[in-house]
Amino acid sequence: MRRATVRFETAPGRQLQSDWAEQRTQLAGQETVVHFIVNTLGFSRRFHFWCTDREDAEHTYDGLIRSFEWFAGVPAEVLVDNQKAAVLAHPRGGPARFHPRFVDLAGHYGFVPRACQPARAQTKGKDERMVGYIKHHFFVRYRAFESWAHLNQLAAQWLREEADQRRHGTVQEIVAERFAREAPALRPLPATRYDTAYREIRQVSWDAYIEVRGRRYSVPADLAGQTVQIRLTLENELAVYHDEQLVVTHCVVPGAPGWVTVPSHHAALWAQTLAVEQRPLAVYEEVGA
Repeated sequence: MRRATVRFETAPGRQLQSDWAEQRTQLAGQETVVHFIVNTLGFSRRFHFWCTDREDAEHTYDGLIRSFEWFAGVPAEVLVDNQKAAVLAHPRGGPARFHPRFVDLAGHYGFVPRACQPARAQTKGKDERMVGYIKHHFFVRYRAFESWAHLNQLAAQWLREEADQRRHGTVQEIVAERFAREAPALRPLPATRYDTAYREIRQVSWDAYIEVRGRRYSVPADLAGQTVQIRLTLENELAVYHDEQLVVTHCVVPGAPGWVTVPSHHAALWAQTLAVEQRPLAVYEEVGA
């Protein structure tokens, strides 16, 4: 028997509900699984969504930040499902143990992290209803997209022109008008944006390359065999650091195998190779004597 659920109404600026969903659609001429994060303000029902190719921690945090920027403010608390990007453990009836980086994000933006009770995801039903609204309206109206940028551009236009202008059935108000009463209760955005980039360690190969997302990128030859740190943004901008000093940047092409080489990185290696090739025959005769 299904348990009865009491409708939970929130005060202006109190809560944002967040969840991921996915939808198959045509992207750049191919059938693609689109992952989209939906963030809904509890009082006004105004929501924002962002589409991408994965729903890991970095994209979860970036999706939340994009919504804060869309709303031009931050709610007092963010309610999430128990996805690993935010919640490491949540025993039934017990407190949630949040991901340290999610806690760091919360501290940067000044919100309190909350998690649904296990098996009680309907506690954020406002957000889940918005998932259905997006699937049955946005992805029905728009069935093919030229690129991820084109998809998100159309999403932003649709949010402004349709989703914000609808009369919400529960509260019987235009969403944009109700949001106008909620906006003053949101906290201001911080002075700096939280860094959502991937940060990883790489071992430089003997020929001065590192592997990133299936492709090899050159670094200065004197780093061969050493350990470097990489920072990869969600826009695929790669920065390589050694001893906290930036040594090179690259533009990563996802899913494209091959090599990316900056000729100056390997000048010393080529010089050594040429020196060996140009040794006089007498040198080898002396070694063999």
